[in-house]
Amino acid sequence: MEITAFLIEEIKDPTNIIEGERFEFLLDIEVDEEDELYCEAGVEIRTIIAKNGDEIRLVNYFLIDKGSNDYLDFALEEDEEQEILAFAREQLLQQADEQ
Repeated sequence: MEITAFLIEEIKDPTNIIEGERFEFLLDIEVDEEDELYCEAGVEIRTIIAKNGDEIRLVNYFLIDKGSNDYLDFALEEDEEQEILAFAREQLLQQADEQ
């Protein structure tokens, strides 16, 4: 799995269900044709990341077929979740440094 493009948007949470800041990441990923996640039009991961002080965690994610916009009924492997979390952490830290 390779992240080829991404967007970050801060989400305001008036209910304060998730402590700290909350971000939605839209990640375009490239998946090998042999992988069960492969879709001809590509796959997007929509994920919610929570940042509370120095703690950054993956709250939830959805896999989406970019061609049909259908949700895919798959779970990522633990190492793939860690890869997404590491990517999100790097982007959030870089964004904080720029401010």
